[in-house]
This record gives sequence, C-alpha cells and structure tokens, in this order.
Amino acid sequence: MEFNEKDLIANLKSEKDREKAFQILVKTYQQRLYWHIRKIVMNHDDTDDILQNVFIKVWKNVDGFREDSSLFTWLFRIATNESLSHLQKQRRHALVPMNEVNDYLVESLESDAYFDGDDIQRRFQLAILKLPNKQRIIFNMKYFDELKYEEISQVLNTSIGALKASYHFAVKKIEEILKEDQK
Repeated sequence: MEFNEKDLIANLKSEKDREKAFQILVKTYQQRLYWHIRKIVMNHDDTDDILQNVFIKVWKNVDGFREDSSLFTWLFRIATNESLSHLQKQRRHALVPMNEVNDYLVESLESDAYFDGDDIQRRFQLAILKLPNKQRIIFNMKYFDELKYEEISQVLNTSIGALKASYHFAVKKIEEILKEDQK
C-alpha cells in the first residue's frame, strides 16, 4: 500500500497502523540511509549497526516528531548524528587523534571487499576521506545524495551560505588532492 508522507507520518503515530507504516518507512528509506551512513563511516558492518540504531530511534521517537521538517530530513539528521557519534566513540575508545580516525576510514575503504570501483573511483573516494568530517558530509550529501542546500541546511542545522562555502572548499581540496596524486 502506497502512502504520501503526511499519511505515512500519521500512520506511524497511530498504534493500529504503526507496524505496517514502519515497514513502508524502512523499505522506502533503508537503501538511501545505508549509503549516506556508509559514506561517513566507510565500513559495511558499522553501517549496518548504525542503520539499525537509526530505525530504533525512529521507532521510539516518532510520536515526538514535530513535522517541522520533512520525514526524509528528519531521518537523514538522525543518520548523520548517529554516524558522527559512532566516529567520536571510535576516536575516544581508541584514544587517537581525528587524523588517525581518518586513516582508519582510508584503511577501511582500501580493505573493503564490497568496494568494486576502479582506480579512479578509489582515488576519488580516498580524496574525499581526506576532507574534514563536516566538509566530507556536506560534499557527500550534495554530490552523491543530490540534496538541495535547503535540505542539507535542515539536516545539519547550518546556514545555506556556510554550506555553499564548505562545499566549494571541499571541491577545491579534492581537486588539489587528485592533482597531487597525478604527480
């Protein structure tokens, strides 16, 4: 059964229709959220765990969803926050600086049995991983997820001007990194 977003939210908040609506929500957003999270944490197993946590949070907190933003934006915000929390926990647990967490992400990409890209795609992904977390997330949301600045602004709670600047700097850094790799 197909629902528009308003109907889906209403059914998620209804005790009678919650389970069916939740199944539709998972089926509708699971793949997009998986790849959004995966681009942040780079590891398949971590991504699966985080995605499961996202859906648990949605299930527990859907009654508190105020509908100030779209359901999609709310889901992406939860997924982004869960992913960043995971990276912070990793850094604290290992007691290593953030650049070593980035090294871990690069290592995860290079050893990932699920990565099937060619050399150019691998170099591109490695260049993206060298960006600071926030720039990397903004770049991924704009470039890969094809979100509008307004949507990214709602997910990250950042001004559109700051997002445009971050995206511009990210593109420039990626270009510089790829040029250096050519040498």
